[in-house]
Amino acid sequence: MPTLPNGAATPPRRKGFRVYLRPPRPGDRQAFLAAVAESRQLHRGWVLPPATAASFAAYLARFAGPQSRNPVRATHVGFLVCRADDESLAGVFNLSEIVRGSFHSAYLGYYALAPHAGAGCMSEGLALLLAVAYRRLKLHRVEANIQPGNAPSIALVQRAGFTREGFSRRYVKIAGRWRDHERWAMLADDWRARRDSSR
Repeated sequence: MPTLPNGAATPPRRKGFRVYLRPPRPGDRQAFLAAVAESRQLHRGWVLPPATAASFAAYLARFAGPQSRNPVRATHVGFLVCRADDESLAGVFNLSEIVRGSFHSAYLGYYALAPHAGAGCMSEGLALLLAVAYRRLKLHRVEANIQPGNAPSIALVQRAGFTREGFSRRYVKIAGRWRDHERWAMLADDWRARRDSSR
């Protein structure tokens, strides 16, 4: 199992009250693809998750391969949000384009999976994900780019304490269209302050 510079092992999962996070694995393919198919209307226009066996395999290679398990060298890290009571898939969080050096930053992508959207699983999952980002990966900044009309997604990062930093015109091409996005970000200092104030 990979270790951090201080020798602490990277945990296979992060546990919360109702959900836990774990890396995706090959055995998830059938359940993952079924959940994505069931979530087609939920995702339409917002995100294009892996929807075929080939695209799921490519996702695993990029976000759950050997390098992603090394907190020092990882450039892409993916997690599934799983419900603790029945192990069902409730959502996905991805940290991508992790840059070290003078930045220590990453982009955050995510999507809920039907039928658990709106049930609070993603809020709890995001809290667990941020602990991974700032404690395990030692990031300084996590940035989420969200389409202005995606109110649930914006509400999710607002609840977590992200700050709206700006607006990017025609920022990302999704489903064949260049789409505007708002830039939301959280710094490690912000996360620590919120954590300390809640104690």
